[in-house]
Amino acid sequence: MALLIGASLVMVGCGQVQQDGGNQAQQPNTSTAAPSQQAAEVSREAATPEGQNVVIATADITGQARFYPTTAAGTSLEILAIRAADGSIRTAFNTCQICFDSGRGYYVQEGNVLVCQNCGNRFSAERVEVESGGCNPVPIFADDKIVGTNEIVIPAASIAQAQQIFAHWKR
Repeated sequence: MALLIGASLVMVGCGQVQQDGGNQAQQPNTSTAAPSQQAAEVSREAATPEGQNVVIATADITGQARFYPTTAAGTSLEILAIRAADGSIRTAFNTCQICFDSGRGYYVQEGNVLVCQNCGNRFSAERVEVESGGCNPVPIFADDKIVGTNEIVIPAASIAQAQQIFAHWKR
């Protein structure tokens, strides 16, 4: 989980579009809506109680991001899961590696991109768990989860280590 701390400290410029490798200037997003207030089409699962593993049924994961809320040390956080075009399931903490401290550095999906609600960075959903560093969702790599045929388990210990990057989340 040291990668979380290191990845969250990487300071590369936000406010740039990262879609299919290209960068374009993007104005900051001034939306103040918290993740739980997003449009009805967003798939948020029931919250997993604090101290328990988050279990993601692989059959439920599509190209539309699903969000799995939980808590750690009394702090609300979310995990996102999405199926890439190659069929693999990608996971990340739903917070931006750069904007996490703003309280609005979380992502919503628009088409096949994820948009940071703090700086407006547009991040290809295909790059979840592939990109590390920069204004991207914090990846949950293989060492920090258990991948089975029918489910992916994010252990409570991995979730607890991510708590600090959600400390300022505005709800």
